Amino acid sequence: MGGENMQGNKRADIKPGVSVRVARKEDQRTGRLTEGVVKDILTKSPNHPHGIKVRLESGIVGRVKEILNHSQ
Repeated sequence: MGGENMQGNKRADIKPGVSVRVARKEDQRTGRLTEGVVKDILTKSPNHPHGIKVRLESGIVGRVKEILNHSQ
């Protein structure tokens, strides 16, 4: 899995401390992504078709569109 970006649809793939790109609610139509580090996972279900909702360390809330790295 050499550095390829992963989709953010599975809760098991996302943990606090992981770098991600999220789509904020107000950016969903434009497709603009915001990069940050996961602080809290807000989606309770194991999967979500539009991406797992997270809160970034910056306080921004959005749905994960890409996972940039995996920390242990």
